Amino acid sequence: MSVKVYERIIQLFEAEGINTVFGIPDPNFVHMFHLAEERGWNVIAPHHEETAGFMAEAVSRMTGKAAVCIGTLGPGMANMAGAIQCAKVENSPVIFLGGQRARITEQRVRRGRIQFVKQAELFAPSVKYSASIEYADQTDEIIREGLRRALTGTPGPVYIEWPKGIIQEELDVPEPLPPHRYRLVGQTAGQDRIDEAAELIRAAKQPILIVGHGVHTTRAGESVRALAELMAVPVIQTSGGTSFIEGLEDRTFAYGFSPSSIDAVVKSDLVLAVGTELGEPVHYGVGRHWVAGEANRKWILVEQNPEAIGVNRPIDVPLVGDLRAIVPQLVAALKDTPRTATPELAGWIEQDAARLAELAETAPSGQQQVHPARLIVEATKAFPPEGIMVRDGGATTIFGWTYSQAKPHDVIWNQNFGHLGTGLPYAIGASVAEGRKRPLMLVTGDSSFLFHIGELETAARLNLPLVCVVAVDYSWGLEVGVYKGLFGQGSLETGTHWSTETRFDKIAEGFGCHGEYVEREEDIAPAIKRAYASGKPGVIHVVVDPKANSEEMPSYDEFRTWYAEGMQ
Repeated sequence: MSVKVYERIIQLFEAEGINTVFGIPDPNFVHMFHLAEERGWNVIAPHHEETAGFMAEAVSRMTGKAAVCIGTLGPGMANMAGAIQCAKVENSPVIFLGGQRARITEQRVRRGRIQFVKQAELFAPSVKYSASIEYADQTDEIIREGLRRALTGTPGPVYIEWPKGIIQEELDVPEPLPPHRYRLVGQTAGQDRIDEAAELIRAAKQPILIVGHGVHTTRAGESVRALAELMAVPVIQTSGGTSFIEGLEDRTFAYGFSPSSIDAVVKSDLVLAVGTELGEPVHYGVGRHWVAGEANRKWILVEQNPEAIGVNRPIDVPLVGDLRAIVPQLVAALKDTPRTATPELAGWIEQDAARLAELAETAPSGQQQVHPARLIVEATKAFPPEGIMVRDGGATTIFGWTYSQAKPHDVIWNQNFGHLGTGLPYAIGASVAEGRKRPLMLVTGDSSFLFHIGELETAARLNLPLVCVVAVDYSWGLEVGVYKGLFGQGSLETGTHWSTETRFDKIAEGFGCHGEYVEREEDIAPAIKRAYASGKPGVIHVVVDPKANSEEMPSYDEFRTWYAEGMQ
């Protein structure tokens, strides 16, 4: 069949189940955008190329597939740089497409060229693959190589560009190949390793299951639930894997932030880790809570990248491959010999439930300005059970780890890279990915919300069922706390404060959203309810106590242990 390059690119993405693209179109992309919309794609134009990258990243997390965004040559791709770096650190398979000037322009010895920089070599250190479609007949091999690299081993971003004019050239090509014809799909582990892992699980007295970010992004919750039930174990969440698997909510404990998780880790004699790099937030599996019992503890790691095995800690049984294939292998191996739960599991469940109830009861209440802990309690109590939770911000997220009363099945936040301002675009991308049906709640700090507040217009244009709960102390709360810790009360706190005249509810209304201004804790839940009922995206401006926000962050001592600077 005869097609133009831009149509072939669309066909190749469709073969991977991709049907969404984000970006601000320019002459390199208008034909692609036009055709994509004709073919039923979601074609979303945000107000900043960086948010296009964040939106695409959220789509990849919600679908378990690669996602696509585009950037205009020069400044558009420069704007995308932060999202590219974020996707790398968050292990997100995003295909970043960039336009470029014609090669005759690049190769001439000239100064003063418009909208030009050598992009492929600029982004190469931050992606798994950086390439240019120099000739039309390279289209299939380069797009497929980009998808292959993005999805093989540890997932990650790729960058592909084409010089001006290539996109319009004609190709004579066959029907696109399905993914399994050109890349490894559904890699299983060897049966001998599966049998070895199953024997360790059967022999263990106190096994635990560590669930990381990868379980959510591969959409593998159902099979992991079956495995956890056969093993009869507590589920320990990493900080990046805070989505609760349906059916396992009560036995799921946050590593380090729940006494039940710490007790389970200390007493464990076997760890099965799935979807996690075993990074700093879990002390590499060797420091802090892991020290006790290390000599007698066995480790099984499910890991797609063979080069990651044994790097952060020794592993007894490595299961190399796609967790979507390996976890069902383990389920099959254990289905006839399910374990019986140890008595401690019921105790841990009871202890953690009592902890959450006590936090809700004891979160400071009745203050003139809302305490941030009470904000989290009231907002998360009002979270729709079927909803998607999105987090952003520094101090606000730290309060959220401890005080959240919700157990969402989908949580999206920027854990590894710590990139502020991702919350609103993440929420938009996640909603687009799931069909704009499920309610979303973004809980964010005010400083983070300001990064990309213009995307409220995008949310309003798409009429998303989103409510943004904004903790407002008119400052960089976490940094204010740093000043106080280093220099004491009354320090200058240089550069951390901004205008108290800002009203996020009014800004929201200006973008066509629903706005609410809240000063009392008892008004938070009703405001959230009204926002959802409005039929528009909503923004709840909640005035919080700045002193508490900067000085009373819970579990901060545990959080600080993530930054061990080589000591773990």
